Amino acid sequence: MNILLLNHYAGSPEMGMEFRPYYFAREWIKMGHSVRIVAGDFSHLRIKNPNITKDFQETVVDGIPYSWIRTGDYKGNGARRAFTMFRFTGKLWLKAGWITKNWKPDVVIASSTYPLDTFAAQRIARKAGAQLIHEVHDMWPATLYEVGGMSKKNPFVLLMQIAENSAYRNSDRVVSLLPNAEAYMEQHGMRKGAFTCISNGIVEEEWINYTEIPEKHKEILKTLRQQGKFIVGYFGGHGLANALDPFIDAAKQNTDIDLYFVLAGRGPEKAHLEKRVREEEIKNTVFLDAVEKSSIPELLSYFDCLYVGAKKSPLYRFGVCMNKLFDSMMSGKPILYAVDAPNNYIEEYGCGITVEAENADALMNGIKKMKEMSEEERFRMGQNGRNAVLKKFTYTKLAEEFASVFEEKKR
Repeated sequence: MNILLLNHYAGSPEMGMEFRPYYFAREWIKMGHSVRIVAGDFSHLRIKNPNITKDFQETVVDGIPYSWIRTGDYKGNGARRAFTMFRFTGKLWLKAGWITKNWKPDVVIASSTYPLDTFAAQRIARKAGAQLIHEVHDMWPATLYEVGGMSKKNPFVLLMQIAENSAYRNSDRVVSLLPNAEAYMEQHGMRKGAFTCISNGIVEEEWINYTEIPEKHKEILKTLRQQGKFIVGYFGGHGLANALDPFIDAAKQNTDIDLYFVLAGRGPEKAHLEKRVREEEIKNTVFLDAVEKSSIPELLSYFDCLYVGAKKSPLYRFGVCMNKLFDSMMSGKPILYAVDAPNNYIEEYGCGITVEAENADALMNGIKKMKEMSEEERFRMGQNGRNAVLKKFTYTKLAEEFASVFEEKKR
């Protein structure tokens, strides 16, 4: 089948997030399908953006054709970013006939961070006689008014609501990363039985053929190991959503000289966190630069347990699906999980300890409990997580699940 995947922010391991479209495309190509990804030439999520001179310019990334639309760049979440959304979706809508004639899609997937892409996807699918699948990453427009503080009567919010309702009403199937969103989607027009939850996951080969972390990182981590420290590790984005102030609060109140806190990554809150550690004279905490995605397996091997946290948010009632959670489980390390959401793989698979989100005292108690366990107990927890990922959350298996969604109609 010819699969057309529309995702404004699609990336690759070399370019940076989003990784999900790349991993699915690669697996579907292995299964014998043809896949084309259409993305914007600029994304705030990528480390490296492509150099594009014209709309629909094509590059091939690891055997996957990418067609790029020039959208312009932006910083933050203001009007300029909104303008790039209109450029991306508007150009797709205008070129629907050309896309249908030249690419002949059997399946159109609107892999949606924001729902405006549904209008172009619907037009392309209608002209091509193709199946239309709407894939939901984030809950828009709920994100705008529940987290962003915008009014529900804001014209941009109203437009997004119209788009969301249209996507649920007019798509053949809806795929979501969020397992508890089905009832909400039905209330907004999705037919019963159209919902499928397909999570994020890992790629096994990346955990076999990984690259080494920088020497500076190795020196610091090896020294801590030689000193007999019990290392509580965090990796990933340093943003408000990641709830790292409670992590620093826990480090500050800790009195065990054998405990050490390590944070690896980048993000807008990193300078603030480093300043706190410096000014509050927190001696048991160190910050490391972000590592390449391919180096995560080695980085996590130095940690005794891993922290995965998030600020409390009303949006989490729909569930969460964090990339770092699956990496953490795959590492074979026990997890300290501080996320307030209805789906909880830590409890489901017995691969760590759950504590209250944004509660430094609860986190510190969880860390003490983790440290007091025997190595065998921690190892067993870690293996529970790793086994669950290998059984259910590899992109090979997830791509097969997704393919079964659009292959149903063909059969």
